[in-house]
Amino acid sequence: MQFSLTDAQRAIQDAAFRYAERELHPLFARMDDEDWFPEDLIAKLGAAGYCGLTAPEALGGAGMDLFSAGLVAEAFGYWNTNAAFIWGPHENLCLNNILRNGTEEQIARFIPDLCAGRSIGALGLTEPGAGSDALGSMALKAVRDGDDYVLNGRKMFISNGPVADLVLTYAKTAPDRGAHGISAFIVETDVPGFSVAQKLNKMGWRGCPTGELVFDDVRVPARNLLGAENQGVAVVMSGLDIERAFLGLPYIGAAQRCLDLSLDHAATRRQFGRPIGSFQMIQSHLAEMYAQIEAARTFAYRTLAACDAMARGEGGRGEIHKLCAGSVLFGAEMIAKVTDLAVQIHGGMGFIWETEVNRHYRNAKIASIGGGTTEVRRLIIAEELFRARGHALS
Repeated sequence: MQFSLTDAQRAIQDAAFRYAERELHPLFARMDDEDWFPEDLIAKLGAAGYCGLTAPEALGGAGMDLFSAGLVAEAFGYWNTNAAFIWGPHENLCLNNILRNGTEEQIARFIPDLCAGRSIGALGLTEPGAGSDALGSMALKAVRDGDDYVLNGRKMFISNGPVADLVLTYAKTAPDRGAHGISAFIVETDVPGFSVAQKLNKMGWRGCPTGELVFDDVRVPARNLLGAENQGVAVVMSGLDIERAFLGLPYIGAAQRCLDLSLDHAATRRQFGRPIGSFQMIQSHLAEMYAQIEAARTFAYRTLAACDAMARGEGGRGEIHKLCAGSVLFGAEMIAKVTDLAVQIHGGMGFIWETEVNRHYRNAKIASIGGGTTEVRRLIIAEELFRARGHALS
């Protein structure tokens, strides 16, 4: 296994780093202060070639592997985590899922506009009453009616939901079959019956529109069924594994930013006649931050590389399922620790809302909740450890 980037990979990350410093970082403060959504963000990212990174060049994409796309996500997270978590759900949860699971016709119809940034994508899984048990407790129903499916129900906490043109949506098509009666649909939001019930006000990820979506007799053409009817669980689980692997990278970028800001502060902030960085306790904090970040980065890189080798429909069980859960589990604990130490090093200034480390501190909490909670990740890991040893617990 390689533990350093190739020259080509380094060039991809460096270019994304320079782009994000120039174009994304200036947006960060206003996004957080005003909960401001830059309406042209996805269009600009598309024009710059940063949407559809994993899509073929013939469709307007960049033809990258998932690992290289993750390097871009890390660079974006360093300079503007909030922008990264508008781009990430569009790029990975929606676009890449359609690319992996769609028919040739669906890919040709939807992917070029997503790559160009002409359409904004989202994914709709969580519901008001279905969070950690998203599959078993799902209430959104889809009933076949001629050439359409009619969807009724709600989705909750949907990133990009209030602004999305496409929502990759999961619904029960055979409620009596539980998780094995779920289907995936590409829902175009300009249809009658679709609405946004509320845009949520969050302590972090501000400027990232998150909302509750309503499906009131929404008619979705049968040709927008993603995969086979009642086979949506495969799309869900493989998508969740890749989501966990991919969306951990912006947090690594954010953590590295916190370390760099803390180093600068510790070198210039003086107390008792000398820089606070000369005190061993501060040095201990900085060393702990570095070690946590490097461990999380190595784990995340290994996991992304493994996801690149996943076959279509693979995921949701076995070694890759355990690896993705472990990577995001460790990454969430890392960002919580690193941002806490960054605030501690900054002292009173770290407690001020407008400081950059404070923005990262507030953003960090969602890492232990989104894409499956920390508790669920631990259950996944333990279950797979037992399964690998041949032990059945149920």
